[in-house]
Amino acid sequence: MSLPSKMNAVAFTQSLPIDHAESLFDTQLELPTIGEQDLLVKVSASSINPADAKIRIRSALDKTLEAPKVIGYDAVGTVVEKGAEVTGFNIGDRVYYAGDVSRQGAHAQYHAVDHRITAHAPKSLTDAEAAVMPLVSLTAWEALFDRLRVTPTEKKTLLVIGGAGGVGSSTIQIAKQLTNLTVIATASRPETEQWVKDLGADYVANHHDLVNSVRQQGIQHVDYIFNVADTKGHWEAMVELIAPQGLISSIVEFDGGIDLSQLQAKSAGFIWELMFTRSLFNTDDISKQQDILFQMANLIDAGRMKTLLTETLTGLNADVLKEAHKRIESGKSIGKTAILF
Repeated sequence: MSLPSKMNAVAFTQSLPIDHAESLFDTQLELPTIGEQDLLVKVSASSINPADAKIRIRSALDKTLEAPKVIGYDAVGTVVEKGAEVTGFNIGDRVYYAGDVSRQGAHAQYHAVDHRITAHAPKSLTDAEAAVMPLVSLTAWEALFDRLRVTPTEKKTLLVIGGAGGVGSSTIQIAKQLTNLTVIATASRPETEQWVKDLGADYVANHHDLVNSVRQQGIQHVDYIFNVADTKGHWEAMVELIAPQGLISSIVEFDGGIDLSQLQAKSAGFIWELMFTRSLFNTDDISKQQDILFQMANLIDAGRMKTLLTETLTGLNADVLKEAHKRIESGKSIGKTAILF
């Protein structure tokens, strides 16, 4: 098929507050050049994640980028071109993925992505419903099975701090569908409490008084903690709640330090999860992300997991993306917001 030489995109060159006129702007860019492992995808829908806001806020502090930077680390679209070493995909395939933070993002008409971190999209979901799933599913899956090394058959406890957001919501679903874990999820508003219960959480704890709230459920210690909200702010509570020989994982970086020696007496561990690690370092197991997305699509199409879509915005333009960023920066999001192109 004949492809245009230019495409519409939303980008930034300076790190500015989202209310600033130039925080995000409409632009036209050259179509991406694909490598031998890449797919060129005509994007139908994307979503918004905290990673988008963090990168926008931090990438161009006190400087102006030479080239406009496009973000957007979730996408659903149609393959329009593929590299020489691509296997398993054909022109016209509908795919979904989270992408690679070291490359341009998917808030554009066309996007280049490594096929090894891409999978065929769930057939039972619309583009908007599918677009909100990749990044949070990959993060949750990797945290549970690669970082915390949960064994599906073990009957242990998992505390998810930040249960109603995208990653927390995905973690609850995956844990309840694929493991025997008892899941405690944090929430502090009636609507978020109901949300995590509907996803399958066995208990709900209030993060404003985390230790007491968990123990009021009759649970003294937990075997695993996954923090997707505030690592440093909840550190003392996690140290207190983690079981001897337990494991803590987090996705939330922080300024300053924490005292890891507080975990020594319990022989407990702390490990980071970053969904972009495999693509950033082109790890030997990079294609595992394709396998995770493949398994997620099968679980969704089998009716065992549901989309986390709660809101849909329409339009590939700066005004729409600014609204999406405002919502994610509010810290009060439930589920996920999609942007339908």
